[in-house]
Amino acid sequence: MNLELLLDHLEEAHLAALIGLLAGAVFGVAAQRSSFCLRAATVEFARGSLGPRMAIWLLAFSTAVVWVQGAQELGLFRPEEARMMAVTGSWSGAIAGGLMVGIGMVLARGCPGRLLVLAATGNLRSVMSGLIFAVVTQMSISGVLSPLRQWFAGLWVTTGGHNVDLVAALGLPHVAGLLFGIATAALALVLARRNRIGPRALLFASAVGFAVALGWVLTYSLAQIAFDPVTVTSITFSGPSANTLMFFLEPAPAASFDIGLVPGVFIGAFAAAALARELKFQGFEGEGQMRRSMLGAVLMGFGAMLAGGCSIGAGVTGGSIFVATAWLALLSMWIGGIVTDFLVDQPGARAPA
Repeated sequence: MNLELLLDHLEEAHLAALIGLLAGAVFGVAAQRSSFCLRAATVEFARGSLGPRMAIWLLAFSTAVVWVQGAQELGLFRPEEARMMAVTGSWSGAIAGGLMVGIGMVLARGCPGRLLVLAATGNLRSVMSGLIFAVVTQMSISGVLSPLRQWFAGLWVTTGGHNVDLVAALGLPHVAGLLFGIATAALALVLARRNRIGPRALLFASAVGFAVALGWVLTYSLAQIAFDPVTVTSITFSGPSANTLMFFLEPAPAASFDIGLVPGVFIGAFAAAALARELKFQGFEGEGQMRRSMLGAVLMGFGAMLAGGCSIGAGVTGGSIFVATAWLALLSMWIGGIVTDFLVDQPGARAPA
Protein backbone atom coordinates (compact mmCIF):
# COMPACT_ATOMS: atom_id res chain seq x y z
CA MET A 1 0.00 0.00 0.00
CA ASN A 2 1.53 3.31 -1.16
CA LEU A 3 0.56 5.55 1.73
CA GLU A 4 2.25 8.66 0.31
CA LEU A 5 0.18 8.38 -2.86
CA LEU A 6 -3.00 7.90 -0.86
CA LEU A 7 -2.17 10.94 1.28
CA ASP A 8 -2.40 13.05 -1.88
CA HIS A 9 -6.09 12.17 -2.07
CA LEU A 10 -7.12 11.51 1.55
CA GLU A 11 -6.80 13.31 4.85
CA GLU A 12 -4.53 11.62 7.37
CA ALA A 13 -7.41 10.73 9.70
CA HIS A 14 -9.41 9.21 6.85
CA LEU A 15 -6.39 7.20 5.70
CA ALA A 16 -5.93 5.91 9.27
CA ALA A 17 -9.58 4.84 9.23
CA LEU A 18 -9.02 3.09 5.89
CA ILE A 19 -6.07 1.21 7.40
CA GLY A 20 -8.27 0.19 10.32
CA LEU A 21 -10.95 -0.98 7.90
CA LEU A 22 -8.42 -3.11 5.99
CA ALA A 23 -6.82 -4.66 9.08
CA GLY A 24 -10.25 -5.24 10.59
CA ALA A 25 -11.60 -6.94 7.47
CA VAL A 26 -8.63 -9.33 7.34
CA PHE A 27 -9.09 -10.10 11.02
CA GLY A 28 -12.87 -10.57 10.63
CA VAL A 29 -12.55 -13.06 7.79
CA ALA A 30 -9.72 -14.96 9.48
CA ALA A 31 -11.31 -15.07 12.94
CA GLN A 32 -14.67 -16.22 11.57
CA ARG A 33 -13.22 -19.02 9.46
CA SER A 34 -10.78 -20.24 12.13
CA SER A 35 -13.13 -19.83 15.16
CA PHE A 36 -10.29 -18.01 16.92
CA CYS A 37 -11.18 -17.28 20.56
CA LEU A 38 -9.20 -17.05 23.80
CA ARG A 39 -12.20 -18.17 25.86
CA ALA A 40 -12.47 -21.42 23.90
CA ALA A 41 -8.75 -22.10 24.38
CA THR A 42 -8.87 -21.49 28.13
CA VAL A 43 -11.90 -23.75 28.54
CA GLU A 44 -10.12 -26.56 26.71
CA PHE A 45 -7.06 -26.13 28.88
CA ALA A 46 -9.16 -25.96 32.05
CA ARG A 47 -10.67 -29.31 31.15
CA GLY A 48 -7.30 -30.98 30.65
CA SER A 49 -7.15 -30.85 26.87
CA LEU A 50 -4.70 -29.36 24.38
CA GLY A 51 -7.31 -29.50 21.64
CA PRO A 52 -8.01 -27.68 18.38
CA ARG A 53 -9.03 -24.38 20.02
CA MET A 54 -5.72 -24.24 21.86
CA ALA A 55 -3.83 -25.00 18.64
CA ILE A 56 -5.70 -22.27 16.75
CA TRP A 57 -5.09 -19.67 19.46
CA LEU A 58 -1.40 -20.53 19.79
CA LEU A 59 -0.91 -20.37 16.02
CA ALA A 60 -2.63 -16.99 15.75
CA PHE A 61 -0.64 -15.62 18.68
CA SER A 62 2.70 -16.97 17.47
CA THR A 63 2.08 -15.79 13.91
CA ALA A 64 1.48 -12.27 15.22
CA VAL A 65 4.75 -12.44 17.13
CA VAL A 66 6.67 -13.73 14.10
CA TRP A 67 5.25 -11.14 11.68
CA VAL A 68 5.67 -8.21 14.07
CA GLN A 69 9.14 -9.16 15.26
CA GLY A 70 10.15 -9.90 11.67
CA ALA A 71 8.95 -6.44 10.64
CA GLN A 72 11.03 -4.97 13.45
CA GLU A 73 14.14 -6.79 12.27
CA LEU A 74 13.52 -5.47 8.73
CA GLY A 75 13.13 -1.90 9.97
CA LEU A 76 9.45 -1.70 9.03
CA PHE A 77 8.27 -1.11 12.58
CA ARG A 78 9.61 0.21 15.89
CA PRO A 79 7.75 -1.10 18.97
CA GLU A 80 8.96 1.75 21.16
CA GLU A 81 6.82 4.15 19.09
CA ALA A 82 3.65 2.15 19.70
CA ARG A 83 1.27 3.95 22.03
CA MET A 84 0.97 0.82 24.18
CA MET A 85 4.72 0.89 24.82
CA ALA A 86 5.16 4.66 25.00
CA VAL A 87 2.72 5.30 27.88
CA THR A 88 2.98 4.33 31.54
CA GLY A 89 1.72 0.82 32.16
CA SER A 90 -0.24 -0.43 35.15
CA TRP A 91 0.77 -3.64 36.90
CA SER A 92 -2.24 -3.48 39.21
CA GLY A 93 -4.55 -2.83 36.27
CA ALA A 94 -3.07 -5.72 34.30
CA ILE A 95 -3.70 -8.17 37.14
CA ALA A 96 -7.17 -7.05 38.20
CA GLY A 97 -8.36 -6.14 34.72
CA GLY A 98 -6.99 -9.33 33.21
CA LEU A 99 -8.80 -11.43 35.80
CA MET A 100 -12.03 -9.56 35.09
CA VAL A 101 -11.72 -10.11 31.34
CA GLY A 102 -11.00 -13.79 31.92
CA ILE A 103 -14.04 -14.19 34.16
CA GLY A 104 -16.23 -12.14 31.84
CA MET A 105 -15.35 -13.98 28.64
CA VAL A 106 -16.34 -17.32 30.19
CA LEU A 107 -19.62 -15.90 31.50
CA ALA A 108 -20.42 -14.23 28.17
CA ARG A 109 -19.18 -17.28 26.23
CA GLY A 110 -16.86 -15.25 24.09
CA CYS A 111 -14.04 -12.74 24.31
CA PRO A 112 -14.75 -9.21 22.94
CA GLY A 113 -13.34 -9.96 19.50
CA ARG A 114 -15.27 -13.20 19.26
CA LEU A 115 -18.50 -11.43 20.26
CA LEU A 116 -18.09 -8.96 17.39
CA VAL A 117 -17.43 -11.77 14.91
CA LEU A 118 -20.45 -13.74 16.13
CA ALA A 119 -22.63 -10.63 16.02
CA ALA A 120 -21.82 -10.29 12.32
CA THR A 121 -23.15 -13.80 11.70
CA GLY A 122 -26.52 -13.11 13.33
CA ASN A 123 -25.89 -14.01 16.96
CA LEU A 124 -28.20 -11.65 18.85
CA ARG A 125 -26.71 -12.68 22.20
CA SER A 126 -23.38 -11.33 21.00
CA VAL A 127 -25.00 -8.16 19.67
CA MET A 128 -26.40 -7.31 23.09
CA SER A 129 -23.26 -8.34 24.96
CA GLY A 130 -21.13 -6.32 22.54
CA LEU A 131 -23.24 -3.19 23.04
CA ILE A 132 -23.02 -3.53 26.83
CA PHE A 133 -19.26 -4.04 26.50
CA ALA A 134 -18.93 -0.84 24.43
CA VAL A 135 -21.06 1.23 26.82
CA VAL A 136 -19.18 0.07 29.93
CA THR A 137 -15.89 0.69 28.16
CA GLN A 138 -16.92 4.27 27.43
CA MET A 139 -18.05 4.69 31.04
CA SER A 140 -14.58 3.50 32.09
CA ILE A 141 -12.82 5.93 29.74
CA SER A 142 -14.58 9.17 30.62
CA GLY A 143 -17.78 8.28 32.47
CA VAL A 144 -18.76 7.43 36.01
CA LEU A 145 -16.37 4.46 36.17
CA SER A 146 -13.35 6.51 35.07
CA PRO A 147 -12.27 7.64 38.58
CA LEU A 148 -12.38 4.06 39.87
CA ARG A 149 -10.36 2.84 36.89
CA GLN A 150 -7.76 5.58 37.30
CA TRP A 151 -7.43 4.96 41.04
CA PHE A 152 -7.01 1.22 40.66
CA ALA A 153 -4.62 1.53 37.71
CA GLY A 154 -2.50 4.00 39.67
CA LEU A 155 -1.84 1.66 42.58
CA TRP A 156 1.17 0.05 40.91
CA VAL A 157 2.61 1.44 37.69
CA THR A 158 5.72 1.13 35.57
CA THR A 159 8.50 3.67 36.09
CA GLY A 160 10.08 6.11 33.66
CA GLY A 161 6.85 7.30 32.05
CA HIS A 162 6.63 4.35 29.65
CA ASN A 163 5.89 0.66 29.66
CA VAL A 164 8.44 -2.13 29.93
CA ASP A 165 9.88 -4.02 26.95
CA LEU A 166 9.93 -7.57 28.27
CA VAL A 167 12.69 -8.72 25.92
CA ALA A 168 14.97 -5.82 26.88
CA ALA A 169 14.11 -6.17 30.58
CA LEU A 170 15.29 -9.79 30.48
CA GLY A 171 18.56 -8.70 28.84
CA LEU A 172 17.84 -10.65 25.64
CA PRO A 173 18.73 -9.58 22.09
CA HIS A 174 15.95 -8.29 19.80
CA VAL A 175 15.99 -11.49 17.79
CA ALA A 176 14.87 -13.44 20.87
CA GLY A 177 11.31 -12.27 20.27
CA LEU A 178 11.33 -13.65 16.75
CA LEU A 179 12.85 -16.95 17.89
CA PHE A 180 10.20 -17.25 20.60
CA GLY A 181 7.48 -16.72 18.01
CA ILE A 182 8.93 -19.40 15.73
CA ALA A 183 9.22 -21.90 18.60
CA THR A 184 5.62 -21.23 19.68
CA ALA A 185 4.42 -21.62 16.09
CA ALA A 186 6.18 -24.98 15.91
CA LEU A 187 4.38 -26.09 19.08
CA ALA A 188 1.07 -24.89 17.63
CA LEU A 189 1.65 -26.91 14.46
CA VAL A 190 2.42 -30.01 16.50
CA LEU A 191 -0.87 -29.59 18.36
CA ALA A 192 -2.67 -28.90 15.09
CA ARG A 193 -1.36 -32.12 13.56
CA ARG A 194 -2.33 -34.08 16.69
CA ASN A 195 -5.85 -32.65 16.47
CA ARG A 196 -6.05 -33.15 12.70
CA ILE A 197 -6.65 -29.51 11.87
CA GLY A 198 -6.74 -28.96 8.12
CA PRO A 199 -4.51 -26.54 6.20
CA ARG A 200 -7.38 -24.12 5.53
CA ALA A 201 -8.06 -23.59 9.24
CA LEU A 202 -4.32 -23.18 9.86
CA LEU A 203 -4.11 -20.58 7.10
CA PHE A 204 -6.95 -18.54 8.57
CA ALA A 205 -5.52 -18.82 12.09
CA SER A 206 -2.21 -17.48 10.76
CA ALA A 207 -4.09 -14.65 9.05
CA VAL A 208 -5.39 -13.50 12.45
CA GLY A 209 -1.79 -12.88 13.49
CA PHE A 210 -1.01 -11.28 10.14
CA ALA A 211 -3.88 -8.80 10.63
CA VAL A 212 -2.30 -7.68 13.92
CA ALA A 213 1.06 -7.14 12.20
CA LEU A 214 -0.65 -5.32 9.32
CA GLY A 215 -2.16 -2.82 11.73
CA TRP A 216 1.15 -2.19 13.48
CA VAL A 217 3.21 -1.74 10.30
CA LEU A 218 0.71 0.43 8.42
CA THR A 219 -0.03 2.81 11.32
CA TYR A 220 3.72 3.09 11.97
CA SER A 221 4.36 3.84 8.30
CA LEU A 222 1.62 6.47 8.26
CA ALA A 223 3.05 8.10 11.40
CA GLN A 224 6.40 8.53 9.65
CA ILE A 225 4.97 10.56 6.77
CA ALA A 226 1.95 12.27 8.32
CA PHE A 227 2.10 15.97 9.20
CA ASP A 228 -0.13 15.61 12.26
CA PRO A 229 0.58 13.02 15.00
CA VAL A 230 -0.79 9.55 14.21
CA THR A 231 -1.23 6.90 16.89
CA VAL A 232 0.82 3.77 16.20
CA THR A 233 -1.61 1.01 17.12
CA SER A 234 -3.19 -2.22 15.97
CA ILE A 235 -6.15 -4.48 16.64
CA THR A 236 -7.93 -4.19 19.96
CA PHE A 237 -11.61 -3.99 20.87
CA SER A 238 -11.88 -2.01 24.09
CA GLY A 239 -11.14 1.57 23.07
CA PRO A 240 -12.27 1.11 19.44
CA SER A 241 -15.67 -0.26 20.52
CA ALA A 242 -16.31 2.79 22.68
CA ASN A 243 -14.94 5.20 20.06
CA THR A 244 -17.10 3.66 17.35
CA LEU A 245 -20.16 3.96 19.56
CA MET A 246 -19.42 7.63 20.24
CA PHE A 247 -18.71 8.26 16.55
CA PHE A 248 -22.40 7.74 15.85
CA LEU A 249 -23.51 9.80 18.86
CA GLU A 250 -21.28 12.88 18.71
CA PRO A 251 -22.26 15.85 16.52
CA ALA A 252 -18.80 16.22 14.96
CA PRO A 253 -17.11 12.80 15.03
CA ALA A 254 -13.47 12.40 14.06
CA ALA A 255 -12.12 9.60 11.89
CA SER A 256 -9.30 7.37 13.15
CA PHE A 257 -7.91 3.84 12.95
CA ASP A 258 -10.42 2.78 15.62
CA ILE A 259 -13.39 4.01 13.59
CA GLY A 260 -12.42 1.84 10.65
CA LEU A 261 -11.45 -1.22 12.69
CA VAL A 262 -14.79 -2.28 14.19
CA PRO A 263 -16.81 -1.94 10.95
CA GLY A 264 -13.98 -3.73 9.12
CA VAL A 265 -14.17 -6.73 11.44
CA PHE A 266 -17.95 -6.82 11.14
CA ILE A 267 -17.87 -6.63 7.33
CA GLY A 268 -15.13 -9.26 7.06
CA ALA A 269 -16.86 -11.70 9.41
CA PHE A 270 -20.24 -11.14 7.74
CA ALA A 271 -18.80 -11.76 4.26
CA ALA A 272 -16.96 -14.90 5.39
CA ALA A 273 -20.07 -16.31 7.08
CA ALA A 274 -22.27 -15.46 4.09
CA LEU A 275 -19.96 -17.21 1.64
CA ALA A 276 -19.86 -20.25 3.91
CA ARG A 277 -23.66 -20.08 4.37
CA GLU A 278 -23.28 -19.78 8.11
CA LEU A 279 -25.48 -16.71 8.67
CA LYS A 280 -28.10 -17.58 11.24
CA PHE A 281 -30.11 -15.65 13.82
CA GLN A 282 -29.49 -16.97 17.32
CA GLY A 283 -30.83 -15.71 20.64
CA PHE A 284 -30.51 -16.47 24.32
CA GLU A 285 -31.31 -19.99 25.45
CA GLY A 286 -32.91 -18.72 28.65
CA GLU A 287 -33.02 -16.06 31.32
CA GLY A 288 -29.98 -17.48 33.11
CA GLN A 289 -27.81 -17.22 30.02
CA MET A 290 -28.92 -13.62 29.50
CA ARG A 291 -27.93 -12.65 33.05
CA ARG A 292 -24.50 -14.25 32.85
CA SER A 293 -23.82 -12.75 29.40
CA MET A 294 -24.72 -9.27 30.60
CA LEU A 295 -22.53 -9.64 33.69
CA GLY A 296 -19.69 -10.99 31.57
CA ALA A 297 -19.91 -8.04 29.19
CA VAL A 298 -19.79 -5.58 32.09
CA LEU A 299 -16.73 -7.26 33.57
CA MET A 300 -14.95 -7.32 30.21
CA GLY A 301 -15.75 -3.67 29.50
CA PHE A 302 -14.29 -2.36 32.74
CA GLY A 303 -11.57 -5.00 32.94
CA ALA A 304 -10.26 -4.38 29.43
CA MET A 305 -9.81 -0.66 30.07
CA LEU A 306 -8.15 -1.43 33.40
CA ALA A 307 -5.82 -3.99 31.84
CA GLY A 308 -4.82 -1.76 28.94
CA GLY A 309 -6.56 -3.94 26.36
CA CYS A 310 -8.90 -6.85 25.78
CA SER A 311 -8.00 -10.47 25.07
CA ILE A 312 -6.90 -9.39 21.57
CA GLY A 313 -5.52 -5.94 22.37
CA ALA A 314 -3.40 -6.98 25.33
CA GLY A 315 -3.31 -10.72 24.70
CA VAL A 316 -2.14 -10.74 21.08
CA THR A 317 -1.48 -7.18 19.90
CA GLY A 318 0.40 -6.10 23.03
CA GLY A 319 1.96 -9.51 23.44
CA SER A 320 3.39 -9.39 19.92
CA ILE A 321 5.58 -6.40 20.85
CA PHE A 322 6.38 -7.83 24.30
CA VAL A 323 4.73 -5.12 26.38
CA ALA A 324 5.31 -6.42 29.92
CA THR A 325 1.95 -5.38 31.36
CA ALA A 326 0.19 -6.92 28.34
CA TRP A 327 1.84 -10.26 29.08
CA LEU A 328 0.81 -9.98 32.74
CA ALA A 329 -2.75 -9.13 31.66
CA LEU A 330 -2.79 -12.13 29.31
CA LEU A 331 -1.63 -14.45 32.09
CA SER A 332 -4.35 -13.04 34.36
CA MET A 333 -6.96 -13.61 31.64
CA TRP A 334 -5.95 -17.24 31.37
CA ILE A 335 -6.14 -17.65 35.15
CA GLY A 336 -9.52 -15.89 35.36
CA GLY A 337 -10.95 -17.97 32.53
CA ILE A 338 -9.66 -21.30 33.84
CA VAL A 339 -10.85 -20.70 37.41
CA THR A 340 -14.28 -19.47 36.27
CA ASP A 341 -14.83 -22.46 34.02
CA PHE A 342 -13.78 -24.80 36.85
CA LEU A 343 -16.11 -23.15 39.37
CA VAL A 344 -19.08 -22.21 37.19
CA ASP A 345 -19.37 -24.43 34.12
CA GLN A 346 -17.59 -27.67 34.98
CA PRO A 347 -19.85 -28.58 37.95
CA GLY A 348 -22.84 -28.50 35.59
CA ALA A 349 -20.99 -30.52 32.98
CA ARG A 350 -20.07 -33.16 35.59
CA ALA A 351 -23.57 -33.39 37.04
CA PRO A 352 -25.50 -36.54 36.08
CA ALA A 353 -28.22 -36.09 33.47
